[in-house]
Amino acid sequence: MSNVQTGFGPFIAVYLTAQAWTELEIGLALSVGAFVTMVMQVPAGALVDATPNKRLAAAAALLAIAISALLLALWPETLPVMVSEVLHGFASCVLGPSIAAISLALVGREHLGERLGRNARYAAVGSGVAAGLLGAAGAWLSGASVFWLTALLCAPSLVALATIRRADLHPPEPQEREAGAMRGLGTLLRDRGVLVFALCCGLFTLSNAAMLPLAGTQVTRNAGDEANLIIAACIIAPQLIMALIAPGVGRLAESRGRRIALLIGFAALPVRGLLLMLVEGPAWLILVQALDGISAAGLGVLLPLLAADLTRGTNRFNLCLGLFGLAVGIGGTLSTTLAGLAVEWFGAATAFAMLAGVGLLSVLAVLLAMPETRGRAAA
Repeated sequence: MSNVQTGFGPFIAVYLTAQAWTELEIGLALSVGAFVTMVMQVPAGALVDATPNKRLAAAAALLAIAISALLLALWPETLPVMVSEVLHGFASCVLGPSIAAISLALVGREHLGERLGRNARYAAVGSGVAAGLLGAAGAWLSGASVFWLTALLCAPSLVALATIRRADLHPPEPQEREAGAMRGLGTLLRDRGVLVFALCCGLFTLSNAAMLPLAGTQVTRNAGDEANLIIAACIIAPQLIMALIAPGVGRLAESRGRRIALLIGFAALPVRGLLLMLVEGPAWLILVQALDGISAAGLGVLLPLLAADLTRGTNRFNLCLGLFGLAVGIGGTLSTTLAGLAVEWFGAATAFAMLAGVGLLSVLAVLLAMPETRGRAAA
């Protein structure tokens, strides 16, 4: 999954720039994709909950992503690119919850934390490998080859999905009867744990999303031609840290509780913001950015794990994931805008301090308001 999704990151902007698209047109296309991804989180989660065959849902999402990649490769014009962004945005909203649901069915709730940690490890490794492959293809072949290769990578993903047998999947637990997705959504919105963790997710991405782009802007001004290499290292370093520690985070959440694992992941965020305000050299920047691997491991493992805890005995797991995904999307969307305004009005150091402050608020929200859900899951 992470191999396939890597092609839809910065490579799109580079590719469309080479196709003589203006910055405004590229920004509009990417905004369409981001908007669809944000607003379809909850409906896609409800759809996956309602689908008895999660493997089929994941396969359909992979095929949709392959089609969106082919549209980009074949027709880099306005309408096909917009259709590609919409298709990819909705497919991504289905694919993530489908993988989480399959993981839950494979190992059960008792071992879900460790399984999610392993998922995060493979996702980090896959993203790093795919970034290297796609970057090499774009540099040595053509910009369009990035998306041909992305579509091609869907084939081994589908093969891996097909090797999961129905007998490998545990039968679902007894679930309460529901009148529909909207009633389930209303029930979730009345759950204190769901609301508090959604707030934590929003504060987390409000702090986190703008940090690397803001640091990248400063690096580009100071490092010139070496900026791309520095930013690449800033992306790879957290992936390595995440791959190393994610299974341990999952085991810690299962043995010591969810809040301690959350606090470790979230606490790295304000520290990183303050250090980015102080450091200047490329080597220091890369080391500081590696702290993002701790935060990413914490949120990546705990978000689906808490959704499983908070929806035990119901058919709302993926709907809950969609709610948390919506909170993440809102926080990320506001983050870059607020950070940009802070830089323009007060300077980069103040912007980093502001982001660190929001990160500290997310830590306090976990510490003071987030209930421990491990006992709830056991009950």
